Amino acid sequence: MSSHGSHEISTGEKETVAHAVETVPHVKAGHGETKTEGAKEKAVANADLYAAIQESNINPRSKESLHLYFAVFIAFCCACANGYDGSLMTGILDMPHFQKTFGIEDTGPTVSLIFSIYTVGAMVGAPFAAVLSDKFGRRKGMFLGGVVIITGMIIISTSHHIPQFVVGRFILGFGIAIMTVAAPAYSIEIAPPHWRGRCTGFYNCGWFGGSIPAACVTFGTSFMDNDYSWRIPLILQAFACVIVMVSVFFLPESPRFLMANGREEEARAFLVKYHGNNDPNSKLVLLQMEEFKETIKVDGIDKVWWDYRPLFTTHNGRWRMAQVLMISIFGQFSGNGLGYFNTVIFRQLGVETVAQRLGYNILNSVLSAVGALTAVAYTDRMPRRKVLIIGTFLCSMTLLCNASLSTVLSKQPADQIDMSYGKGALASYFLFNIVFSFTYTPLQGVIPTEALETTMRAKGLAASGIIVNAMGFINQFAGPIALGNIQQNYVWVFVGWDLIETGAWYLFGVESQGRTLEQLEWVYDQPRPVKASLTVDKVVIAADGKVTEKIVA
Repeated sequence: MSSHGSHEISTGEKETVAHAVETVPHVKAGHGETKTEGAKEKAVANADLYAAIQESNINPRSKESLHLYFAVFIAFCCACANGYDGSLMTGILDMPHFQKTFGIEDTGPTVSLIFSIYTVGAMVGAPFAAVLSDKFGRRKGMFLGGVVIITGMIIISTSHHIPQFVVGRFILGFGIAIMTVAAPAYSIEIAPPHWRGRCTGFYNCGWFGGSIPAACVTFGTSFMDNDYSWRIPLILQAFACVIVMVSVFFLPESPRFLMANGREEEARAFLVKYHGNNDPNSKLVLLQMEEFKETIKVDGIDKVWWDYRPLFTTHNGRWRMAQVLMISIFGQFSGNGLGYFNTVIFRQLGVETVAQRLGYNILNSVLSAVGALTAVAYTDRMPRRKVLIIGTFLCSMTLLCNASLSTVLSKQPADQIDMSYGKGALASYFLFNIVFSFTYTPLQGVIPTEALETTMRAKGLAASGIIVNAMGFINQFAGPIALGNIQQNYVWVFVGWDLIETGAWYLFGVESQGRTLEQLEWVYDQPRPVKASLTVDKVVIAADGKVTEKIVA
């Protein structure tokens, strides 16, 4: 892969770009003078962006748009690799041949180590992931992550002893860190502003693109009466990585990465081709290029691999990092971490056989995916902050139902169990996962990438990766021990914690929907970014759909 990517600019594209108009036609301000018959007023997050989108109608079925979808799909495959592991170990842990080979049960300290060492590897790998993504580009970051993951897969799928298996899990986590820093940055940086939520939200739904196949594979191989029942699912962990490693050679590089590395002509050519219907004078292209020049520095902080200070030493950086911290912690510690131990929870709720528990695991993944994909379809229209406030509160309520019913079930005599309580607890647990997936799954990809500016995006995502995996470590290490000691009472912890999260989103959540990544710079520079993010522009829209005026007081 050359340093300039596989998609060089053709002579024709260079000539087209060279004739582009340099000035951006901003929406003129007024007092409603252009509101003639058939025109209407509308409140929008940013008048210039809304006008540009209205007039730069990207053809969603064009060759360029299809290529953009393919690029987002490859980023999605990176998330698939991560999601596959989450469901994979849940299924393998319940297999008798796996337990016999390594001399373990489905809970306890050894199980905690096997699960949690993956997150340790990801935490260690995150800073290296930021360096690779900033220095070599987002595409090469995805490629190198695949190489490391396949190395880890070979080690664990051939293991017969706990130490080898643990080393393999560490390497897998290291590789996932590289992929999951590069891929979301790539996905959000190539997307047109009004497709950004769907593109990045779809990327994060790759968790289910991996977890559902893993649940199905482990369900199928569980009927095999030998060690291949657990080795085959481990080998298939490389499948998504192979797709990514082959495909990145056919993808364009991120225009923001190009701009940050002094390759302005290539960045402009990307925007013209993929955001401007091949029109160099497209308002959307001109607006984005103007913002690129104002906010993306060639000698930016991304060139100093060790420097994370801007995330913590400036007002702007602290508020940006607050969004990253909240989505990283809350997205892992809202009760969803219980999913690593679904088969244990199902057994506690009265599901007796291995096949039944694995079947319920598949059902849970499918229902969660439906919730997440439904949210993706509306991500560019729904306000992020409101979704997080209401959704987190509903997570607490559904877990409250589950914990209450589970507590009643646990107190019943063994010979007089009313399984209607178990069924109710199971239904409320499934409902929790649907609500959580609708609320958090798309936004776990969107919020941190939107909150971080271009030259700090890879480092911020690396910091997010460390936080996410630290919370994952707590989930995976403490989870089996807590479930073994206090069983269903562990759920009560998340009932209360989710209420605290709801308050945090209300007080500190910054709304980012409806603005370009560069326009968010103004929001985070304000003394009260939450209030600033909720301000709107009023525009006049003519009968033909064009924005004619920005109304000012």
